[in-house]
Amino acid sequence: MRVNPTRLMTWPEGRSRQSVVLISSAIVALIGLRDYLLSWQISLSVIYVYPIAIAAWYIGPRFAYLLSISSVVLFTAGDLASDIPYSSWLIAVWNGVVRLVFYAVLIHMLDYIRSLTLGLEARVLERTSDLRKEIVERERLERELLEVGGRERRRLGYDLHDGLGQHLTGTALAVQVLSQKLARRGAPEAAEAAKAVDLIEDGIALSRKLAKGLQPVEMHAGGLMQALQEFAAATTDLFKVACRFECEAPILFADASTADHLYHIAREATGNAIKHGRARNVTISLDARDEGSLLTVRDDGIGIPVSVPKNGGMGLTIMAQRAKLIGASFDIRAAEAGTLVSCCLPQPSPGVESGYAARKQDPHYA
Repeated sequence: MRVNPTRLMTWPEGRSRQSVVLISSAIVALIGLRDYLLSWQISLSVIYVYPIAIAAWYIGPRFAYLLSISSVVLFTAGDLASDIPYSSWLIAVWNGVVRLVFYAVLIHMLDYIRSLTLGLEARVLERTSDLRKEIVERERLERELLEVGGRERRRLGYDLHDGLGQHLTGTALAVQVLSQKLARRGAPEAAEAAKAVDLIEDGIALSRKLAKGLQPVEMHAGGLMQALQEFAAATTDLFKVACRFECEAPILFADASTADHLYHIAREATGNAIKHGRARNVTISLDARDEGSLLTVRDDGIGIPVSVPKNGGMGLTIMAQRAKLIGASFDIRAAEAGTLVSCCLPQPSPGVESGYAARKQDPHYA
């Protein structure tokens, strides 16, 4: 992006320009009058620098040169009117030329400094604009990566559940029929066929478990509540801690992506509470409030510092990023006992949709 420097520090226009012109001209006139009234032995030529500098910076070099010539004329006229004992009129002309050269150098320096300032501001604005574009593009890529990751997890979950799971189920039925036929014939291979059925059923259970891990939130409006309830129960069994899910009234999310992000925020916060906070009790809550839907994870662990460092860990960064992607606010702070993680979605909970209608919105649903 190229920035036009003239748009950064433009000359005053309209009344502002007229005001600067009048003020600087009046100052030159007053200094000239004061110079005439004072004795010729007291010089005020340096004081003319002030209005000339104002004109050079805010109006332009042309008007500043005009004021310089006016100040030299007033200064010389004042000296001649005061009957200064010059030996020759050339001395007065020489003094005027010296002052005019001094003012010209000053105007040139101010104009050069101003041009450097304009160029610097233009480069700063250009770099700032490029940086903002880069940040926006990076955030877009991060959002797309998370969304693509979520879609791929759902697709793999569907493939495992609807594809591999159904295939294994059919295989188990076929082997079970074969086992029954072998058993009726009294063949010794019947026992081995029965073991094969058990192994296939274990494979079915494993595929369902993998599919559940890839897509824990079911594709219906109440899927988030069900997923959090199941996660709390699984966490209690796995880590031997008291983990429970609380939700006073049903809170429905028809948007699968929003529900998925909230679920992973709750899971990450719970994992941090157990692994790093050494918590024994974890409560996951989902509430509907005036400001929106609020997800909280409270624990009774060792807590966190009062001020969490900016580089507090990848887990905190990912949770904050997930909240940002769905337009929610994210906060983590030390509670009276342990840590409180909260994520508030400002929009009200979406209307209730049937599970079939919500699932149809997913591009991988067939």
